[in-house]
Amino acid sequence: MKNKKLNQQVSYLALLLVVVFLGGCDDYLEQVPQDSLSEVVYYETPEQFTSAANFFYTRLGFEYGDESSDLSGNISGDPLYGQGNTITPTTDDIWEDNYTYLRAPNQLIEKAEAYTGDMADIAEPVATAYFFRAWHHFTLLKRFGGVPLATEAFSLDSDEDIMEFYGARNSRYEVIAQILSDLEVAIADLPSQNQLTDDKQGKVTLEAAKSFKARVLLYEATWEKYVGTATDGDGTSEGAGSTVPANYPSIADMFSQAKQAAKEVMDSGAFELWDYRNAIGEDHLFYLFNLEDGGSNPAGLSKADNKEFIFQTVYDFTLRKINQNLTHAKPISPTRKLMDMYLCTDGLPVQHSAVFEGYDEMSSEFQNRDFRLKSFIKEPLEQYWGWGSNTNGGGAQYGVAFEDSGITFDYIYVPQLTSPGGARNVGYQGRKFTTEYRLRETREESYNYPLIRLAEVLLIYAEAVCEMNGGTISDGDLNISINKIRERSGVAPLSNALIAPYPDLNMLGEIRRERAIELDGENFRFDDLKRWNVAIETLNKNVCLNYIAGTEFETAENPLDPGNPIYVAGAFPYGLTQTEQSPSTYQGIASTKPGALILDPAGNRNWTIKNYVDPIPTNQIELNPALNQNPGW
Repeated sequence: MKNKKLNQQVSYLALLLVVVFLGGCDDYLEQVPQDSLSEVVYYETPEQFTSAANFFYTRLGFEYGDESSDLSGNISGDPLYGQGNTITPTTDDIWEDNYTYLRAPNQLIEKAEAYTGDMADIAEPVATAYFFRAWHHFTLLKRFGGVPLATEAFSLDSDEDIMEFYGARNSRYEVIAQILSDLEVAIADLPSQNQLTDDKQGKVTLEAAKSFKARVLLYEATWEKYVGTATDGDGTSEGAGSTVPANYPSIADMFSQAKQAAKEVMDSGAFELWDYRNAIGEDHLFYLFNLEDGGSNPAGLSKADNKEFIFQTVYDFTLRKINQNLTHAKPISPTRKLMDMYLCTDGLPVQHSAVFEGYDEMSSEFQNRDFRLKSFIKEPLEQYWGWGSNTNGGGAQYGVAFEDSGITFDYIYVPQLTSPGGARNVGYQGRKFTTEYRLRETREESYNYPLIRLAEVLLIYAEAVCEMNGGTISDGDLNISINKIRERSGVAPLSNALIAPYPDLNMLGEIRRERAIELDGENFRFDDLKRWNVAIETLNKNVCLNYIAGTEFETAENPLDPGNPIYVAGAFPYGLTQTEQSPSTYQGIASTKPGALILDPAGNRNWTIKNYVDPIPTNQIELNPALNQNPGW
């Protein structure tokens, strides 16, 4: 798993916004000191347990990812990872940070065992501790496979405790069993979102724990079904081994439980999909991911209008900005493959749709397509606001035409096809996780980041059902899950009758397509390719961009630079595709034809089975010789 976790260390003042974004800040200021939590003083009252639990939220960040994947036109973030050329590191922040983070929930759990008051009074903070313990263990598992379980609040000040902490690796199955056990405890005592008062908005809920349980179960069930023990090692000379604890669920049981947990969240009524097409228009989904206050969108909506995020990192312009170069960098930009994965309005892929308009003109492929394409990818020669006071003409003036902005600037977007440009924003330019707010300069973005959202839960349900049923799913199950997502995206519903005429389409492939489109850039892609065991074949293919040969791009002049072309062939060392090639193991994804610009050739890519789990950092093995390195590293 490639992960970009930003803003992990924040002041305690910022924490108040993380856990309480609708009110109640003064109470929290009085409950917890800003520098540390004292074991002796601060585990005596329910309020102190609550304040200790609030500290866990400071560990949440902005976890966008997927750069350099098969769907990402940005390979500058960490090209070695997407290319499979990672080297064994000396240190690793994910390892070190998450083991550090595990100490605080373990400490609260231990202090609760010694609490002499009414346990019901501290049930919620204790449940929160179990949730976060599961959260951090799962992060470690996705990256490294089996890892040492940390279920005690070790003091890292003594050599004895350090050696006890750095024990041998538990198998992935033992880690999964611990995660599921912790989530059961959390589910038993967390409140429903329906019960939260204003001063508790933003906290972990019953629905968050159930959604996370569904995510874990689907992830592990598919991993064990498709990857099996291939990355386990023998547990003696390499890897964490394949020890399975007693009463460990079967793959079928995990799919069944994932379906059930997802369905319970879907039926809770606590959350709803964002759908403001009538108020905003076809690009309404753009605003789901950059929503701040009424000035951040044309409908005057605030964060309170977003009912889709089940668990999120909360940011605030005054107390906790994201403080990263998101809008300027535009990290979530698509490849040729992703562009062709977006469906047409008739619900069919481009190679089968009667309404697809082809690639001849620069804007042809944007017509009659999924609203997510319109929301997240700039269409050539369309006008788009900049952001802040003057970047790219400055932020949006809603209700004002571009030509009446009062600023001398041409807002037309022209694709960048004159230079590889560090392999970022070439050919297609993404909009997801960017802002057009007039009051936000670079690094001042303050929208919330979705750690779990309802759309993912719907996708989990559909995939679990399809896996349970041997690759089939009823129209009824589709209608209560992913067809809700397709409907808000302006795409005809998926049905068995719709795909029946096309031998290259099947239900599992279409569900996986929907997941890739919906969750693009949200740090799922590498994990999904690995758990489906298609990463090697998928990631070792050419990464391509726009069709150039035979299209308008080949000869068009740049309207912002008259006399000069939009595309400069000599600037791109890998040239254009010469033959037709499949970009996917799923034949339902349109093949890439000759004439597409190659951004990163297959020759640069070297994924093997060892890349499914990352190497243990060498400094950790030096500290603890009981740690076996993962196979192949």
